[in-house]
Amino acid sequence: MHFSDLGIAPTILRALETAGYTSPTEVQAQAVPAAIAGRDLLVSAQTGSGKTAAFLLPALTKLSARSTGKGQGPRVLVLTPTRELAQQVEKNALEYGKDLRWMKTVCLVGGSSFGYQTRALSRPVDLVVATPGRLMDHMRSGRIDFSRLEMLVLDEADRMLDMGFIEDIETIVKATPETRQTVLFSATLDGIVGRMAEKMTRDPQRIEIARTETSGGTIEEHLLYADDLNHKHRLLDHILKESGFDQCVIFSATKAYSEELADKLSDQGYSAACLHGDMPQSWRNRTLNDLRRGRIKILVATDVAARGIDVPTITHVVNFDLPKQAEDYVHRIGRTGRAGRDGTAITLAESKEFHKVRRIEQYLKRQITEGVIEGMEPTRRPPKGPRRNGKPGGYGDRRPGSGGRGGYQGNRREGGYQGQRREGGYQGSRGPRNSSDRSRSNAQ
Repeated sequence: MHFSDLGIAPTILRALETAGYTSPTEVQAQAVPAAIAGRDLLVSAQTGSGKTAAFLLPALTKLSARSTGKGQGPRVLVLTPTRELAQQVEKNALEYGKDLRWMKTVCLVGGSSFGYQTRALSRPVDLVVATPGRLMDHMRSGRIDFSRLEMLVLDEADRMLDMGFIEDIETIVKATPETRQTVLFSATLDGIVGRMAEKMTRDPQRIEIARTETSGGTIEEHLLYADDLNHKHRLLDHILKESGFDQCVIFSATKAYSEELADKLSDQGYSAACLHGDMPQSWRNRTLNDLRRGRIKILVATDVAARGIDVPTITHVVNFDLPKQAEDYVHRIGRTGRAGRDGTAITLAESKEFHKVRRIEQYLKRQITEGVIEGMEPTRRPPKGPRRNGKPGGYGDRRPGSGGRGGYQGNRREGGYQGQRREGGYQGSRGPRNSSDRSRSNAQ
């Protein structure tokens, strides 16, 4: 199947062809024609499935026909949980819609100039991408008009609810015309997400894309247990010294500790910086630009701040702290193995956190290879109870880990804990491979 088979406007197709995109992903193949036909959609798809293009291509096809409605408010509104994701969505919209020379977009997010956003809204605008909090600020000031809104998109709806935006979302939806088309994307359509979706959609078509491992770069995953925080720091120090990383993202659970860890790594001589939600937007932009240009080798980030980071040269991800949500594990490790390249994801967990690891494995429907580093073995072991598939758990179920210099142990060999050695890196359990939308053969 090709994008030309989906009913996309010719002007949008030309931009996709220029960018080198040819074949739609599964979620794009199902969602784009239905959305272009005007259906309300409830879509469940995994990270990296190409969902951004799945709603932007129908939205831009709608915008390719000039509006006859009165007013200057947006015709399409996209809500996202974070400013980084909102900025990425606007960037993709400008890329796919570059031939719609009349199209005006504005990104309404915190940390950016309120005055600039106000001036942008004082003129006719076609597409607004916003976080709920900042959009509510403009609504309270009476600066945004939804009278000609044709399409409402909720991207990562489950994340917005987790972040406490449910009341804001309900207020925003009530302010939009009942005639609008509503498209909702979420990792899951169960529970509170499903109940909210029922209230805001009309006879929606459900599209649920099964989790798959697709072709492209692979992510080798490893799990190391630690006794305590000091043990985790020793493990991290060994990983950074021996892994041969190009660029690395380290995930911390808190903003304060991301700063502390980045400072610690800088003192050790690494080119390190932190990224979290309380940083001024100008600092965050500068940090991301330095990361993309290779000036920063190690980025210590929180979950919210790391959404939308797309740097192909990130070779390693280290989960210094476990994520609060199992889904965030997939988002985290997806920062590596991009653009068809292989990557390595290493998770550090204290032995008492074994139940959190099991929840992640249940979400993944597979196990993460456990290993140790010789001389840094944990003294405390997780319970040996059954794992998800009924096999023994904990350190009683030692499987081959990964090789590499000073690598992770699977079978003991002379000179260190080594797994099956593979040229160019570690070999362990295969994580989610890069989906086709990470390569240039598919839209982002």
